[in-house]
Amino acid sequence: MAITVLVPTALQNFTNNQATLECNGSNIAELLDSLEQSFPGIKSRLCDEAGKPRRFLNLYLNSEDIRFLEGTDTPLKDGDEVSIVPAVAGG
Repeated sequence: MAITVLVPTALQNFTNNQATLECNGSNIAELLDSLEQSFPGIKSRLCDEAGKPRRFLNLYLNSEDIRFLEGTDTPLKDGDEVSIVPAVAGG
């Protein structure tokens, strides 16, 4: 099952400068583990010690924020697209 992952520029130094990746996983948590296997060190940038996405990152499944779905338990299917989007704050 191939899932496309869109990686922001700030994290591409962990992915050999690749902006688009193909990974596997039946849910977001497994996808994050798959990313870590392929690109050691990236998961600590994406997740806290409990394995939950960091507050300053948003993960989208096909344009839907996973916080409004099932979080890291959100199921994935072949052909899905997961976007990693750094949160932007302003004032």
